[in-house]
Amino acid sequence: MEHSHSISLWSGLPFVLMLGSIAVFPLVAEKFWESNRNKLIVSLILGIPTAIWMLFNGMTGELEHSLIFDYIPFLILLGGLFIITGGIFVDGDIEATPRNNTILLAIGAVLASFMGTTGAAMLLIRPLLSINSERKFKTHSILFFIAIVANSGGLLTPIGDPPLFMLYLRGVPFIWFFHLIVEWATTNIILLIIYFIYDSLQYRKESPTDIAFDRTNIRPMTIGGKLNFLWLMGVLLSVAFINSNIFPQLADNKLFGFAREIVILLMAIASLYFTKKEVRVSNKFSWHPIQEVAYLFLGIFITMVPVLVYLETNASSLGVDNPIQFYYSTGFLSSFLDNTPTAVTFYSLALGLVHASPQMFEGMKLIAGVPETFLIAISVGAVMFGAMTYIGNGPNFMVKAIAEEQKVPMPHFFAYMYKFSLIVLLPIFILVQLLFIH
Repeated sequence: MEHSHSISLWSGLPFVLMLGSIAVFPLVAEKFWESNRNKLIVSLILGIPTAIWMLFNGMTGELEHSLIFDYIPFLILLGGLFIITGGIFVDGDIEATPRNNTILLAIGAVLASFMGTTGAAMLLIRPLLSINSERKFKTHSILFFIAIVANSGGLLTPIGDPPLFMLYLRGVPFIWFFHLIVEWATTNIILLIIYFIYDSLQYRKESPTDIAFDRTNIRPMTIGGKLNFLWLMGVLLSVAFINSNIFPQLADNKLFGFAREIVILLMAIASLYFTKKEVRVSNKFSWHPIQEVAYLFLGIFITMVPVLVYLETNASSLGVDNPIQFYYSTGFLSSFLDNTPTAVTFYSLALGLVHASPQMFEGMKLIAGVPETFLIAISVGAVMFGAMTYIGNGPNFMVKAIAEEQKVPMPHFFAYMYKFSLIVLLPIFILVQLLFIH
């Protein structure tokens, strides 16, 4: 990449503006930002000039790679999971005891890795709200749900959370992510224990009348659209097995390279065809969330290319060169920006360090071209810290919106941080770093 040495830091401005829009518009221009069309307009205003600039600066290959081999697979995977999980409806109202609530969150922690944090969150948020509908004190349940089901649960597979899928597309083997089971288990078990204790204290505050009503008002749990678990398994297996690590010929032929995406699309089509309409109606299924992802990430995937090139070529002068720095830098940016581009950015930085001084990393275990210790730090930082704010990870806002729809009072952007994430989550993430990342 001979052009990249002269690439200016200013070329990253559209990327900063793009992520800034996602962070700021919901807070200052909520009405404007609700419209997906406006999101697309912002993406195009920032993306088109950046794309033209890249074409004139000899970066056509990088732009093509980002749009065709990153954006399209990313969108197809998320869209596929969105369609399939939107066809599964869990209903019922069991007793809202701390034990039952904790079991539901624990199930969510496991499901998140196999149906995606968005899929698991959308599947389980309504049952959680329905179970707790008779209780007055339930805001804390939604906050822990965001932390566990919408974020920390998704650490074990590339399907679990979009940043991990992007690392998988860069050559990290599917089963490598299972190595993160210790970090996954530690974080989620601590969160579940804290939740159980706090929910037990809140349960004691409930009025006897509400508790009595909760005990008598029982509807057994039912699952609609079960066939979708089959399509979900198809997606999981295609991501696990249809890749160039297992079939090297996929790397040689550009058309074959999309075999995995074709299978995922077929699974999504099967889900749309075979799922009864009423299941999606019960789920309040709409295309709005996935359109939003498509429009915003179009802008992100175009504008982040100059930043990635800059990081790869200037890695050695940026001062981030050990796992702890990778963990907290990835984590901090994942809290306030989207964790997907953040993970890709730091992966590029790690790759740049290896290219700049290969002798430094001699004898170290490399995965997808970067030291394994860096990769662990980036993966865990991106997934866990996505829970630090409402904007850290896509499902956070969706869960908040659904809870508010059902009249559950939710803390605003800053209150979420000082009442929950800074006092509950951050100490756990620091503990994970002290135990596993050094």
